[in-house]
Amino acid sequence: MTLRQKLEVAQQLARLKVDVVEAGFPVISQGDFDAVHAIASEVPAISVAGLARCVAKDIEAAGAAVKPAGARGRVHVFLATSKIHREFKLGKATDEILRLAVEGVRHAKSLVNDVEFSPEDASRTEPEFLIDVCNAVVEAGARTVNIPDTVGYTIPEEFSVLISRLAREVEAFRTGKAIISVHCHNDLGLAVANSLAAIRAGARQVECTINGLGERAGNAALEELVMAIRTRSDFFAGIDCGIEAKEIVRSSKIVSRASGFAVQKNKAIVGANAFAHASGIHQDGMLKNRNTYEIMQPEYVGWGETDLSLTKHSGRAAVSARLNALGFRLSDNEVTAVFNQFKEIGDKKKYVYDEDLIALAGGLLTAGVCTWELENIQYMSGRNSIPTATIILKKNGIIPKGEPQVTEFLDADTGDGPVDAVFQTIKRITDRQDAKLTEFTIRATSGGEDAVGEVTVRLAFCDGKEVLGRGASTDIIEASARAFISAINRQILIEGANSLV
Repeated sequence: MTLRQKLEVAQQLARLKVDVVEAGFPVISQGDFDAVHAIASEVPAISVAGLARCVAKDIEAAGAAVKPAGARGRVHVFLATSKIHREFKLGKATDEILRLAVEGVRHAKSLVNDVEFSPEDASRTEPEFLIDVCNAVVEAGARTVNIPDTVGYTIPEEFSVLISRLAREVEAFRTGKAIISVHCHNDLGLAVANSLAAIRAGARQVECTINGLGERAGNAALEELVMAIRTRSDFFAGIDCGIEAKEIVRSSKIVSRASGFAVQKNKAIVGANAFAHASGIHQDGMLKNRNTYEIMQPEYVGWGETDLSLTKHSGRAAVSARLNALGFRLSDNEVTAVFNQFKEIGDKKKYVYDEDLIALAGGLLTAGVCTWELENIQYMSGRNSIPTATIILKKNGIIPKGEPQVTEFLDADTGDGPVDAVFQTIKRITDRQDAKLTEFTIRATSGGEDAVGEVTVRLAFCDGKEVLGRGASTDIIEASARAFISAINRQILIEGANSLV
């Protein structure tokens, strides 16, 4: 994500009323440091955490990044504790792990008041040693001890036994001096189930993500956790959280467009089919009483508030209001830019849906920082012809001194098909022959023959980095061009950030 996208997500998380946002790993790059620092500076409603290994430079970078948050700043330090990690990753004995953990927490405590510690791969750590680690880091100043199921290995009943034992045998957890947190991965599809079992066993913080995004198969999904607790309040008696449920769907959409990962239609709570009833038996029951086939109301999590479609006759004010309802915070000029594209689409199709607006407005979050912009595109293809593309790109970045002050570039090239011809032409113009396409997906962002098509591409570059790009248009070839340009622009942003480190 760009810095602006990260800020937009953090601001939405504040509206969602999360307690803490872990905003990045400040030591890893200038971009991560800047993002954590900006969120700490500009999002006042929530605590902001920076991640750090038990290494002095990591901890100092995290402390500096969260400093603008003041008392809301948190440093989260972690160190592997399981036998397999100790022997094969770290090559350290248990006494050395304890020493490093304590030193890391004390160093962080000297910079911020709020310190969290994670014994990485805790679910595969010997329980007796894990208890020793918890006691030691709490004594050193940690207020939260996070128990990660780092590789998604544990089972709910097993995890419940472990958390119950920690809650019972670590004095700081018994007395409330420190709280137990959990961080579950979804490798076996059990991240939410394990987190819920941990809550029942005494955990009082859950590290989770919107849409369940995360390493490998992902992390526990916030929306599923929240709604499980609230829908089954009889089972989770006395347990609640401060999440503003009506912001769940909007949060899901904002994170989806910023991350480039579409939400599967049958995803619980936030998927497009989550509250769809196609079966005649289900529909009949729903008409008689919603509770026959719905265990929660879609309006409660934010569905149904922006379902009405816009047409080409809708005015700028209506478009601006809808963008605001969808979570965008755009300037007047940016609203005008979206509105102009909206009118173009409105001339081509009967309705303009929320998904169409999201696809159009999402690209503005990189406006002003991208290097290349599509000005015009023509392509030719057929069974007995050579696929050819002719493209004009506009350079809207800063032109280095000494270069001709040319802002438009025209070129043409051929390919295996119209999309490949477009990609080859863009690589020629941008001089990014190192861009290698590794993933290409197309989806309709709304229903009907006149839907806007959204293309997502993943490009690999010679530095080993892979980046996502997204583009939208009623013309799928144009959408492909926009996605390819978006990915190249993201790579340029990454290279610019790295040059500052």
